[in-house]
Amino acid sequence: MTLIYETVDVFTETAFGGNPLAVVLGGETLSTEAMQAIAREFNCPETTFVMPPEDPAHTAKVRIFTPGMELPFAGHPNVGTATVLSWRGEIFGRPVGDAVVFEEAIGAVGLDILRVGGTAVGARLTSPAMPTVRGSFDPSAVAAAVGLSDPNIVVARHAPAHVAIGATFVIAEVEDLDVLAAARGDAGLQLKHLGEAAPPLVYLYTREDAGPDTLHIRSRMFAPRAGIPEDPATGGAAVAIAGLFAGLWDGDLDIVIDQGIEMGRPSRLDVRLIRDDAGDRITVAGRCVAMMRGELTSV
Repeated sequence: MTLIYETVDVFTETAFGGNPLAVVLGGETLSTEAMQAIAREFNCPETTFVMPPEDPAHTAKVRIFTPGMELPFAGHPNVGTATVLSWRGEIFGRPVGDAVVFEEAIGAVGLDILRVGGTAVGARLTSPAMPTVRGSFDPSAVAAAVGLSDPNIVVARHAPAHVAIGATFVIAEVEDLDVLAAARGDAGLQLKHLGEAAPPLVYLYTREDAGPDTLHIRSRMFAPRAGIPEDPATGGAAVAIAGLFAGLWDGDLDIVIDQGIEMGRPSRLDVRLIRDDAGDRITVAGRCVAMMRGELTSV
């Protein structure tokens, strides 16, 4: 079997920035084990497999894998996959328009294509659900799990939180950019201090500035237990942190997230928490850069 693939850098306008993604077209006859092996071979933070939808009203069925596990939902794979399909112009014999719907383990995920002068440059996803805050973690344990000390974790606004949106995250605020830069991803430390039952995805952030309805933050995300030592841009965590802030902030909120700076892969995620008569919802938008395309021949 020969499969076509494309790679794309997501949440950036610059090649070799943002978060790499491999998009594999076809593969509906592949086993889960084969998909996981292909994801390990690409060794991108995530790899998606695009297959015919079960509901013809939808665009495609999409499965998402890190090098170490399958995810029910994630942000940068959705934004990147939608953009790649828009560049291709059609999928499964149908044109790709200004909106797509993917069937994923979490449910139907909708995205709008972002265009400049008629050309697709990225996508905006709407989270299929609001995140759930499941509890909190001991600040000392979280600090130790990322190689920091107790005072480095800020608890004035919230304790380190357990937030779920398909994947589950430990989200903690740290005191400044120097502390954020000093943090590290270490599977052994995470297991020792947080335990096996804790989420394997640890997301740290610090506030750079804030206005009455805007927030600018810098973040890092460590997931060595999921095969990702550090992630350059994490759309799922962007949804999760917006859901956490929903309980701390009145009204709508725009969040600009800079991530991947310490890795040399700068990324920007534009997040919105929207509250109106339709209910609370979260969007995450970003641009993409095409990188590679080719064929998988040994599958």
